[in-house]
Amino acid sequence: MGKIKISAGFRIILFVLGFILVAAQKIPTTLDGPFEPVTQRFDSSLRLGSDDLPMDHPRLKRNVTGMFPEQIALALSTPTSMWISWITGDAQIGLNVTALDPSTVASEVWYGKESGKYTMNKTGVSLVYNQLYPYEGLWNYTSGIIHHVRIEGLEPETKYYYKCGDSSLAAVSEEFVFETLPLPSPNKYPPRIAVVGDLGLTSNSSTTIDHLTSNDPAIILMVGDLTYANQYLTTGGKGASCFSCQFPDAPIRETYQPRWDGWGRFMEPLISRVPMMVVEGNHEIEPQAAGVTFKSYLSRFSVPSNESGSNSNFYYSFDAGGAHFIMLGAYTDYNQTGIQYAWLKDDLHKIDRSVTPWVVAAWHPPWYNSYSSHYQEFECMRLQMEELLYQYGIDIVFSGHVS
Repeated sequence: MGKIKISAGFRIILFVLGFILVAAQKIPTTLDGPFEPVTQRFDSSLRLGSDDLPMDHPRLKRNVTGMFPEQIALALSTPTSMWISWITGDAQIGLNVTALDPSTVASEVWYGKESGKYTMNKTGVSLVYNQLYPYEGLWNYTSGIIHHVRIEGLEPETKYYYKCGDSSLAAVSEEFVFETLPLPSPNKYPPRIAVVGDLGLTSNSSTTIDHLTSNDPAIILMVGDLTYANQYLTTGGKGASCFSCQFPDAPIRETYQPRWDGWGRFMEPLISRVPMMVVEGNHEIEPQAAGVTFKSYLSRFSVPSNESGSNSNFYYSFDAGGAHFIMLGAYTDYNQTGIQYAWLKDDLHKIDRSVTPWVVAAWHPPWYNSYSSHYQEFECMRLQMEELLYQYGIDIVFSGHVS
């Protein structure tokens, strides 16, 4: 089988077309290409610039009240189960903030195969997180209540209708719908897979997501650098152009967490019906007091970490039809003596290529690139892991990070 390594550049969407198969046909390889594209070509005139969308933009502002669900998102759990996540209540930002109590709102999902008829229901877990900067002039943040519910017993290639919320508070979402993917099989694949990285919340982000949506993907790989909240202009409420000048006593840079809430609203129309599989990038590090990092990333997203045996949201794997996907963490230990490497070796060893002939890997920073700012930036990760990936014949690699 032909081997490719592909890096997805800044705000680039790549649709994997080689997975469209007829059961009786052999699996096409890159040697059979090039293939005629069947996606909608991007209109370059739609590039609107990289200016940040304001927080009061219609696609970013909060449009629900009280404890009604918002920022609803899907993620694959197993071939027969799905994660549904959402947020209720108001986040707070300022010098003094008080966290909401997650126990005051239930995490419930009702679902079924007919619109308006929900024959199954599940409950899940909820949490809040804080982003704290105990330095003069900087703002602290506490999130709304984040809910994660795993629904089970799903049939393949089937539409499911669902609502989420808390029935006791009469705070329940509108109905949403998604379609499950094929079971692992060498002759069944997601009809279209979207890959996007380094998205942000700019005018270009809008046209990127609109273009992605118009191509109707069955699953989305989000290869890191989601919101760029750590680079948003507002710092300490002052919009300081020189952070170190304005806040000389602050040892770390503040990150503006409401951008995460805006991003969740911005993405909801798509990811409430199409599962999005995320992996961390450098803009998700977001250091805060006491050396805490990645708090928003780890709190807001559900991934099949336990299901794939990694027990870490930084790296995990999943199946989608005849493809096995491995999401690797570049910002956690990747050394050959570490836990991630041991998990990766075990995960690769378990793959049955007669069931999932394609093996796809993704992580945020590419090992090979000619961009001066990131050239050989993750050479150490390459030296630790590349030989193992070659040994098991990885077919495709997706990355972001470079423009």
